[in-house]
Amino acid sequence: MAYKYVYLFSEGDGSMKELLGGKGANLAEMTRLGMPVPQGFTVSTEACTRYYDDGKKIGADIEEQIYTALAKIEEINGKKFGDPNNPLLVSVRSGARASMPGMMDTILNLGINDEVAAGLIAGNADPKFERFVFDSYRRFIQMFSDVVMEIPKKSFEEIIDEVKEKKGVENDIDLDVSDMKELVGLFKLYYKEKKGEDFPADPTLQMMEAVKAVFRSWDNPRANVYRRMNDIPYSWGTAVNVQPMVFGNLNEDSGTGVAFTRDPATGERALFGEYLINAQGEDVVAGIRTPCKIAQLQQDMPAVYEQFVGIANTLENHYKDMQDMEFTIENKKLYMLQTRNGKRTAAAALKIAVDLVDEGMITQTEAVLRVDPKQLDALLHPQFDVKALKEANVIGTGLAASPGAACGRVVFSAEDAKAWADKGEKVILARLETSPEDIEGMVAAEGILTVRGGMTSHAAVVARGMGTCCVCGCGEINMHAEEGWFELGGNRYKQGDYISLDGSTGKIYGEAVPTVEATISGNFDIFMKWADDVRTLKVRTNADNPRDTAEAVGFGAEGIGLCRTEHMFFETDRIMAIREMIVSKTVAEREKALAKILPLQQGDFEEMYRVLKGRPMTIRFLDPPLHEFVPTKDDEIAALANEMDLSAAELRDVITGLHETNPMMGHRGCRLAVTFPEIAAMQTTAVINAAIKVNSENPEFNIVPEIMIPLVGEVKELKFVKDIVTSTADKLIAEAGADLKYIVGTMIEIPRAAITADEIAQEAEFFSFGTNDLTQMTFGFSRDDAGKFLDAYYDAKIFESDPFEKLDQNGVGKLVETAVTLGRKTRPNIKLGICGEHGGDPSTVEFCHNVGLDYVSCSPFRVPIARLAAAQAAIASL
Repeated sequence: MAYKYVYLFSEGDGSMKELLGGKGANLAEMTRLGMPVPQGFTVSTEACTRYYDDGKKIGADIEEQIYTALAKIEEINGKKFGDPNNPLLVSVRSGARASMPGMMDTILNLGINDEVAAGLIAGNADPKFERFVFDSYRRFIQMFSDVVMEIPKKSFEEIIDEVKEKKGVENDIDLDVSDMKELVGLFKLYYKEKKGEDFPADPTLQMMEAVKAVFRSWDNPRANVYRRMNDIPYSWGTAVNVQPMVFGNLNEDSGTGVAFTRDPATGERALFGEYLINAQGEDVVAGIRTPCKIAQLQQDMPAVYEQFVGIANTLENHYKDMQDMEFTIENKKLYMLQTRNGKRTAAAALKIAVDLVDEGMITQTEAVLRVDPKQLDALLHPQFDVKALKEANVIGTGLAASPGAACGRVVFSAEDAKAWADKGEKVILARLETSPEDIEGMVAAEGILTVRGGMTSHAAVVARGMGTCCVCGCGEINMHAEEGWFELGGNRYKQGDYISLDGSTGKIYGEAVPTVEATISGNFDIFMKWADDVRTLKVRTNADNPRDTAEAVGFGAEGIGLCRTEHMFFETDRIMAIREMIVSKTVAEREKALAKILPLQQGDFEEMYRVLKGRPMTIRFLDPPLHEFVPTKDDEIAALANEMDLSAAELRDVITGLHETNPMMGHRGCRLAVTFPEIAAMQTTAVINAAIKVNSENPEFNIVPEIMIPLVGEVKELKFVKDIVTSTADKLIAEAGADLKYIVGTMIEIPRAAITADEIAQEAEFFSFGTNDLTQMTFGFSRDDAGKFLDAYYDAKIFESDPFEKLDQNGVGKLVETAVTLGRKTRPNIKLGICGEHGGDPSTVEFCHNVGLDYVSCSPFRVPIARLAAAQAAIASL
């Protein structure tokens, strides 16, 4: 028996989403429930996969099954495809197993041609019916040309506009039958002009070309981007649904609409939707005519409204979730064309989940699975006013590096950002790329825009940590920062001009778009408690200052998994001392400079320990290469030279000597402590003294410092640095007469460390996986430069996602698993966590749960995301 690729709606059910796609499975389920669904068939997702495997061809056996199914729906509907006397017209729609609204293609009214149009009209002499036939015909030509033949839809819209202008009317509905006939003729002429052949009249040819086009749309640019954003594998493919047409544009007793069983913006329990009389589905979303609210249908067609309300309630009770439904009314008869779990805002998602539990429809555990963790981002950041956003002009798009909405005057330096902000101005800091020296300007700015850099670039990581909106890597920008302007979207934007950034989409607007503050409802706390009750994985945060620490604790962080001490060094009151230390020629000079930093760094740790109130904090010792700290401006070089009693030329020689060909793999991390042990001694002193002091003030905190040595690749270098730490710490503890315990561990970020983790665990009491660098070193990619070529990798289907955003579980993940196994073999009670930016990615959080890590750590605003993802991972593993 031949392998089955095509299923009638009556042959499937709602459990077959992987095979029939979401739309096909739900049409089959509504059929099973006895709802008024025009009976058609689904070409499976496996047929799509085979289409690509066969070199973008539909196999003869699949074609045969399509024609067999078509014959069956002809029999069911009492009409014949392509028959002028009793024609069957169909819609051809996509339907992936995961909802991808608007990403793929649809064709309506397929099967019409001149003979079919004439046959339809012959059975009904009403001029309004004749207009309907030619309206359907011109819509089909337009859709088929756009979707199948790739002639832009806009070209046909321009032809319609010309006819309306000549007629002196504003709306399509005001065009009469002669106008519709004219449009059909003009569309055909335009098609022939573009393609050099007549518009295809054979309905069977139309059918197969349409099915191929829907399969092709699985690989169109917008679908590819959507899949990457939503972790939908390319291998899933899309199904195709072929369904007899029902006509909302037949007459004034017909219409079409979209409705939700609850408000998708607020979650309120009330039918929400819109419809249009005498229209097809595309008209509702196109915005050409103003739709009516769904409640108006009760006055227009009471019986239809009553039936629809009953179906809506049945569907929500059946699926136990808010439903998004498409329907058409033909001659006052209701038809259901789709239902699916509706897309909703984050606030609505929480309200609906909590309400469904209160209504006894689902359990708390089921509710936890109903909310996409990534959605929680939107609750924690300012958002644009929805109405204003619709009217705003997008001038460019970069990477959505840190969510939220920002509006302000553009400035081009950190100094200007701080100065303008101090005067009360809201600013957007626009840079070619940011560096650690820009931190004050980044803190002052409402949003950050960069030309270069990826999702784990300096700008992205710091912005996420601060909860600041950031769009980075917009290579379309022609930046002239020194001259105070940049060019984008054909326009020049000068210092002081307003721009707006959407850090959730990466869109850049060349104007001031009003924002509204985010609000966290009581549903958030209720819902997150349910999540915390089921998760076993702890969630910490990456934070370097008391402000970020307090914010993260407010979001539910259970400690700090990564405190980057170098970020503390860029403050204006200590950068000069760090520079003195770097250019010092003797140990004594270095110790003198470090002595200036010691009380400041200790003070930072004290404040953070107080905010944490006994929660753990992993403190990473100095990591970046020293060249990042040295001055680059003439006045700063002169000031430092004067302080160090050097000539400017001598200092420039020192700075030049710090240059490295590949600094990310150079003199950094534990290598700095091996070369300059006094750095590790100073940092240990700051950590231990801070812990002793805060513990003495608050004995209930029982602080146990976690000191992390970065970039270790060999156990002997870890032991070398650890010996400095333990000798310094033990001496301080003894002198203070304190009862303080501490642990020393390392960051696993070099592949060699992962595969020799059994040796490293002899010295390390904990591992923290630094997956940013581990990914970089495993792939051999620079995380700041990979964005320049990754698009080509996506297009070639080599990668489906950015490995710096979503952990590569097959490669980097195997190194993590190896290190976990080897580390526990040597030290069974070793503490294991992850502190790269991956710690806030839901799929990576699930991986961390499954391999047995103790915690994940992420930027403060991603803590709720990680908490929910950890809960969902725990439920999935039950």
